[in-house]
Amino acid sequence: MVKTSIIIPASNEAAWISHCLEAVLASVRFEGAQIIVVANGCQDKTADVAKRYSVLAREKGWSLDVIELEIGDKLHALNVGDRAADGDILVYLDADVRVSSRILGQIERVLDRDAAAWASGKLQMAAASRVSKAYARFWGKVPFMAKSVPGAGLFAVNRQGRARWANFPDIISDDMFVRLNFSPRERLAVSGTYIWPVAEGWANLVKVRRRQNKGVAQLAELYPDLMRNEDKGEVGRGLTLSLAFSDPIGFLVYSIVALRVRLTKEQANSEWSRGR
Repeated sequence: MVKTSIIIPASNEAAWISHCLEAVLASVRFEGAQIIVVANGCQDKTADVAKRYSVLAREKGWSLDVIELEIGDKLHALNVGDRAADGDILVYLDADVRVSSRILGQIERVLDRDAAAWASGKLQMAAASRVSKAYARFWGKVPFMAKSVPGAGLFAVNRQGRARWANFPDIISDDMFVRLNFSPRERLAVSGTYIWPVAEGWANLVKVRRRQNKGVAQLAELYPDLMRNEDKGEVGRGLTLSLAFSDPIGFLVYSIVALRVRLTKEQANSEWSRGR
């Protein structure tokens, strides 16, 4: 029987990890999973909260392990989680993401193949503030988000696919790095959805957008050969105008964030956070 390992790196995610694990454990048509929560550099109760779900996992016939690390480093946490995983399929899931009940089973089925493959589902952005809702609404219409499968916050590979790279390198964009290790025809989309929270407020949107841009530039510099697998395409003037007319408020918010990223400098002492 195919077995799936779900690796969840979590740093100070006590407020989110419950929602994440409850959604994972509510999955249907999905059996024998191994959940690995890698609590890294936590100053809160992330690990303690995660451990409470071990009983529920056992009742489903699953296993749930919580690994605690002193270092707050997501890439290190992913590597530690990889070494602990024994599944045929590896799912990498952010601790603030909530999966729908069928998506993990769908991912498991499409990755149960001999050829190397990557998979993810339909991303649904969630936001609370008006500005973040407008930003997310417009961003969701950009072709890369609307027509491709970005895999932000949730992506998976089979063991053949995992052989494409050794350890996760010290980079900003782990999801993009993994996605670009696969050609477009090797990337599989399932119909299941998952909820991915957007940064809240102007300052956080700018911070996250700046980090996203830096992640893309970093990959282009360090792994130029991988960029041939990028398929997001160009957003031409005609499409931009069409999108702007269809959602002028969203376009305005999205444009202001992009402009502020270009015109302002990152503070030297700013710490990374998702801005939720």
